[in-house]
Amino acid sequence: MTPVMDAASLNSLMAEIFPQVAADFRVERVASMEADVRLLVGDAHLRPGGTVSGPSMFALADLAMYAVLLAMIGPVALAVTTNASIDFMRKPEAGRDLIGRARLHKLGKVLAVGDVLITNDGAEAVLARSSMTYAIPPER
Repeated sequence: MTPVMDAASLNSLMAEIFPQVAADFRVERVASMEADVRLLVGDAHLRPGGTVSGPSMFALADLAMYAVLLAMIGPVALAVTTNASIDFMRKPEAGRDLIGRARLHKLGKVLAVGDVLITNDGAEAVLARSSMTYAIPPER
């Protein structure tokens, strides 16, 4: 299945519909049923001890799944998360961006199911794994 939106169009859409967080994230790669999103880690994302906070990592997972879904179905801004879980497995390295690699396993008419693996930029060790389900609104 060929994506209908590329990384540039997704970044533009995010800036339009989520200006409050768009500067923190960048869609870097889109492929069939896959997308990579970068969290541009800054001071606002850190918790005591100098590591990236859990809420920031969850935001990356959620935005990465949203990006891969919209890449496949187009700019359906009202698609929403209906279920999410995240396993935090390792502490992120300080001073490095995080990459969320999202993959859709099922893309139906009303639901999309996938997962996101989060790593430090340039590293292979998985820091967190998220399983997510999105609801797709009916066509109007």
